[in-house]
Amino acid sequence: MRHLHIIVGTALWMLFGLGVVAFPPWWAHSETWSSSDPIIVAVGDIACPPSDQDHRLERPMAEACRQMETSDLALQINGLAAVLTLGDNQYPNGAIGDFQQSYDRSWGRLKSITRPSMGNHEGLGEGYYTYFGDAAGPRDRGYYSFDVGAWHVVALNSNCRIVACDSTSAQLAWLREDLATHQSLCTLAYWHHPRFSSGRHQDNKVMNPIWEELYVSGVDLVLSGHDHDYERFAPLDANGRVDKTRGIRSFIVGTGGAHHAEFGPIKKGSTVRNNDTFGILKLVLHPTGYEWEFVPEAGKTFTDTGTGRCH
Repeated sequence: MRHLHIIVGTALWMLFGLGVVAFPPWWAHSETWSSSDPIIVAVGDIACPPSDQDHRLERPMAEACRQMETSDLALQINGLAAVLTLGDNQYPNGAIGDFQQSYDRSWGRLKSITRPSMGNHEGLGEGYYTYFGDAAGPRDRGYYSFDVGAWHVVALNSNCRIVACDSTSAQLAWLREDLATHQSLCTLAYWHHPRFSSGRHQDNKVMNPIWEELYVSGVDLVLSGHDHDYERFAPLDANGRVDKTRGIRSFIVGTGGAHHAEFGPIKKGSTVRNNDTFGILKLVLHPTGYEWEFVPEAGKTFTDTGTGRCH
């Protein structure tokens, strides 16, 4: 009987390969992703100071201080499981009064499901930690992890002058242990300063030890902000080379509302770029993969969609 299966299977394979049969073979594995799998959104570089004066004097109104419009996008998503902020949540320096008067009135409407990360404009983090409380992780670290559905999610601190990121750092040791403990099929990590970027700030090489550990551990997605644009990279290895098998796909989503900035030299692996549209990254987290969609603010047409499988 086993030999008969092999003969039949071979014959069917030949038919499919020749295009004679139009439907998939009976032995092919198929999986349907559920529409009820958790949805998260991510964005960074968000809220202007309460007065808005610095930004509005420098740029037209439509090009600055759109935190209310981007938060409206997230509020329109039914059943949203979590909001990941990618740093620089509140300009200019993350003062608690500014958080309460600006961020809180926009993205603060989603505070109960927000998992933040700290940017360079949060200073030493006093206002940041005071505003977000326990959700921001321990004050001396700012890195932590949690689960969303079948996914393990890791928030890291890329302010490496405040919390070390090098190969001997406590943060890297914690990350290595966390990934070894939570061996989920699908894993996402996020922080503020992107490891690879075509934006104004370009690559952030100080995060290389972190990226290397994520790559070795088979992490699937990395999200960052800092550059005030949207950019999607092809899956990259530890040296920034395209690796479609084990590489990490990364997104820069510095489009939370503050303002836009120009691109610099375009880096290898950069696939999609935009710096004239505010918006959010929407991710549907399936048990074995994910869907992404850049959702633009009202009146804009740029978008970016796709799907990926976990390693």
